[in-house]
Amino acid sequence: MISDDVHWLKPDQVDRMRDGVRDGCHPQRDEAIITLLYDTGLRRAELSQLNRQMLDLEDELLLIPSRIQKGLPTDQEPRPATFELDRGENLGTIATLEAYLETRDDVEALFPSQMSPRMSPKGVNDVVKRAARDAGICPYAFEKRGEPTDVSAHTLRHSVAWRMLRVEEGNTLYDVRNRLRHRSILTTERSYDHFETI
Repeated sequence: MISDDVHWLKPDQVDRMRDGVRDGCHPQRDEAIITLLYDTGLRRAELSQLNRQMLDLEDELLLIPSRIQKGLPTDQEPRPATFELDRGENLGTIATLEAYLETRDDVEALFPSQMSPRMSPKGVNDVVKRAARDAGICPYAFEKRGEPTDVSAHTLRHSVAWRMLRVEEGNTLYDVRNRLRHRSILTTERSYDHFETI
């Protein structure tokens, strides 16, 4: 991916999306989806495969087994990943997830659908796209601002990198690579080196 094609959101834009979904049909669920994507940088297919038991809210961790992660280009599976939730203690991830879990039945999937036991990756993306459209969010890009229709779940993944390099202190491209679980640091550099100031 060429860095010019990357769209990202700033923290206040994500906050506006989170605020906006609170008036929707599934406010706690939709806010939890946006918050978790923006905290962890998970891919939408990974988020749709999360089970309730993968969350350890007491220790503020999310445990991702190999089987739901994007595969490596070799025959090897990626290693299991442990995410520290809300590392900067300013996203409200734990409180958002706790509020969401109080509203739902005790089923295996973290994000079940009304039509099936689990939301699809498209369903996850639809939540993000609807929130961006309703809030009128225009993402940033290297050359010009995008339109609300340019926002997707993957935009939140790019936004994690922007937040880590431009808002949080002490992170490097290697920290971004580890959080997003890129196969190679070259992928991280190609996508996000222009987020660093020179």
